[in-house]
Amino acid sequence: MKITPLDLDGLFLCEPARHGDARGWFMESYRQDKLDAAVGRAVRFVQDNRSMSAERGILRGLHYQAPPFAQDKLVQCVGGKILDVVVDVRRSSSTYGQASTLELSDENAQQLFVPTGFLHGFVTLTENVQIAYKVTAPYDAYSDGSVHWDSVGVDWNLDADPKISDKDRVAPLFSDWVSPFD
Repeated sequence: MKITPLDLDGLFLCEPARHGDARGWFMESYRQDKLDAAVGRAVRFVQDNRSMSAERGILRGLHYQAPPFAQDKLVQCVGGKILDVVVDVRRSSSTYGQASTLELSDENAQQLFVPTGFLHGFVTLTENVQIAYKVTAPYDAYSDGSVHWDSVGVDWNLDADPKISDKDRVAPLFSDWVSPFD
């Protein structure tokens, strides 16, 4: 597995190697020791999650979980294709408010390590998208939050209005929101 730092501090691209032949392929999708070495600290995942989006143009985000239940995430698209979006919201960061986008798909098998202190979301680029992600803290409804997806200056690659949840529709604008992350 190749792990490469990306443009925002703490954000890493994980690229598993596929080994295949006429029968199919094998891929080691996660190695704790390699991720810890790349990130520079121990990362302990405590929960695995899956989501499924049936249609193209479904947008989920921008979400976060506030301290003390803040989460590092390892995100992978295991079916279909997405545009994955993260925004650095660590108030002390030199890249506060900056976004990064990455196309994840079942074909490229890439994963994105998203550290605590980032907003996260994605838009589906195909039908029948499945996302698998690991997190370092369990879900906590009282710590769950969101920021309006269209308030951070990201080109979401949309050709129509996205399909979003009521929660995401009424989320505060980035300019009106106070980050809980130092």
